[in-house]
Amino acid sequence: MEGLSRRRLVGLGAALPLLGQVSWALPARAEPSPVRLNYNESPWGPSVAAQAAMQEGIAGCGRYPYPLQYELIEVFARQNGVSEDQVQVFCGSKLALQYAVHAFTGPPSLVVAEPSYEAPVDAAQVRGTRVHAIPLDARHAHDVDAMLAADAAPGMLYLCNPNNPTGTLTPAAALERLIAKAPSDTVVVVDEAYIHFSDAPSCLPLIARHPNLLVLRTFSKLYGMAGARVGLAIGQPALLERLEAFDGYNVGAEPSLRGALASLQDGLLVAQRKRDNQRLRDATLARLRQAGWRCTASQANCFMVDVRRPAEGVVEALAKAQVLVGRVWPSWPSWLRVSVGDVAQMQRFEEAFFQVMG
Repeated sequence: MEGLSRRRLVGLGAALPLLGQVSWALPARAEPSPVRLNYNESPWGPSVAAQAAMQEGIAGCGRYPYPLQYELIEVFARQNGVSEDQVQVFCGSKLALQYAVHAFTGPPSLVVAEPSYEAPVDAAQVRGTRVHAIPLDARHAHDVDAMLAADAAPGMLYLCNPNNPTGTLTPAAALERLIAKAPSDTVVVVDEAYIHFSDAPSCLPLIARHPNLLVLRTFSKLYGMAGARVGLAIGQPALLERLEAFDGYNVGAEPSLRGALASLQDGLLVAQRKRDNQRLRDATLARLRQAGWRCTASQANCFMVDVRRPAEGVVEALAKAQVLVGRVWPSWPSWLRVSVGDVAQMQRFEEAFFQVMG
């Protein structure tokens, strides 16, 4: 999977004046077309500090870097007000999510929203686990009451907030109600892969009161480290032990761990990338809506557009124009997902979209 094409700093600086003043604005490398807005990756890649740390880590790849993993856990725990024994590192949050399905379901069922991230459903199907897919509500939030009613004793309830692919938020009060009402032996997994792009409060403070709550975080999205594969699972120690039965206390690669540490220690990174993602996303959404297209109210680095026809054909037409956008969810056949890129990439998307749609 290749990264998104990245534009030179001078182009970005002209469009977003602050970009030239911060280290993370430098593109990881120049890449040719096509524009890749299909995997919710960061157009900026790892920050400059993370890249330097990752380069430094290459020399240490002859050893298992457990001390670095413990340091990453310590820094994250301190920054987020949880204890170190409530944090574990995985090679991407997707891996932790797949382990959760294996640990907590089959024969107990899995309850998910639809459309949402498909990884837990894919893992459940491998196990032969029954899946209850509950449509999002009219505001494209998780219908938490319907999810609770789907099964009196499911093995796992999965919520992605902000949601992938819609980018939409489920209100904190609704999430807290679901967590409080879920049976004590049902594990609630809240995937916060996109939380940094939003104004939503994290569910991390709820872990102390809810031993059946597991929160997932990733360095793949805002931190721009999708190819480095670093994710975190946060929950009470007994819950993490059930995941570790599948991971065997594995350890990440030293360059990846060093990049993740450098990202956490960059005090400007999250706020600046959040602002610039929001600026690019909202400007594109405004132009699409002004032209009459219905879009989701995203607070992530992706959004969906209703093209009012089978979206697969539009995805194929955009690909012919060298603009790759996300897959189509069968439950929303007329909607396509678009990842937020940099200034030049979003301009190319708009040009191609309006040309394809006539």
